[in-house]
Amino acid sequence: MSVALCLSALGGAVLAALPGPAFTLSWTHSVEKTEWREDWRIEGGRLVLTEARVKGTGAGMEPPVGARLDDGWWVWVPAVPPLELLVLAASSFTPDHRLCAGGACRPLHGWIAGPVPSPLEFKPCG
Repeated sequence: MSVALCLSALGGAVLAALPGPAFTLSWTHSVEKTEWREDWRIEGGRLVLTEARVKGTGAGMEPPVGARLDDGWWVWVPAVPPLELLVLAASSFTPDHRLCAGGACRPLHGWIAGPVPSPLEFKPCG
């Protein structure tokens, strides 16, 4: 059985199914205008946050104790339990989130035919 990530409107129909067990979600902080990235994997039917990175510090963006500075990025492994789903809300103050999956990277609206609903659910397909 192949593993895929499903994107759907909150509690609604699947809008896109993306290939592969891993994806990277990135966005720009609305105040600091700094990029955030998170690496996720689908394991055992849940979403596991494997690494977070932020390009700088500032309002609400302080890296935790144990984070390391790597080529201008603060990098750490967040202490977040596996999730059944991830709910993402868009901000009108920032550009679209960017999603990399299956070897391709594009803005969220590039994965979905039509406007991106807010909130949007990320969950393992199946």
